[in-house]
Amino acid sequence: MLIDSHCHLDRLDLSAYDNDLNQALNFARSRGVAHMLCVGITIDKFADVLAIAEANEDISCSVGIHPLYDAVAKTQVDTLIEKSQHPKVVAIGETGLDYFYNKTSENHTLQQQSFRKHIQAARQVNKPVIVHTRDARQDTLDILHEEKANECGGVLHCFTENWDMAKAALDLGFYISFSGIVTFKNASELRDVCKKVPLDRLLIETDSPYLAPVPYRGKSNQPAYVKEVGQFVADLHHISFEEICDITSQNFKNLFVG
Repeated sequence: MLIDSHCHLDRLDLSAYDNDLNQALNFARSRGVAHMLCVGITIDKFADVLAIAEANEDISCSVGIHPLYDAVAKTQVDTLIEKSQHPKVVAIGETGLDYFYNKTSENHTLQQQSFRKHIQAARQVNKPVIVHTRDARQDTLDILHEEKANECGGVLHCFTENWDMAKAALDLGFYISFSGIVTFKNASELRDVCKKVPLDRLLIETDSPYLAPVPYRGKSNQPAYVKEVGQFVADLHHISFEEICDITSQNFKNLFVG
């Protein structure tokens, strides 16, 4: 059994499926994907994310505002708490810090404020937080510590950072999730990190429709391709594909179901 621990089903390219999401979901199921977590990135589109989860027993969802999506103007702790009460919502996020595109201190401060609100909401509802981080290692770790994110737990998704950051997150009780990026030829450092992450803290994901793994790199990603990520990570850890499926599925349940 495979679980895609992070995908954006409301944003998939469905041109190959007659614009029918069910066809894409059924293809993923035919490849052994037993569950998908559809991750929210805006409040405006949360209803679409929730509708997909409500219509499918094997799909759960999250509520949050990505740091690149006007996070500060719309991030309210009460709103996150209210929307997280639905039984299909298993996490808060994705949230976090992304300094790659905007280098101004003003923007960084606003992102930090939004990130803190997400963690505060996650702690209040006792649900894990899904963290996106890019070019913001120390600030991400500082805020996780300062806001006591260890009390709600969570995951650094689509991990692309170094071992020091992974270790710091692991010390907080967080999980580390790897996407198709780990299969890229230029990702040797990331593969070294993946080898070091304890198996009981490891998740796999597609982050679809982005970052399709080899051999689909350059194409639109989809949950079915989590199988390639799983096989690659299994090879890195010198275990069987079946073992990585069982381990990452149990990790997902431990984090998001409890």
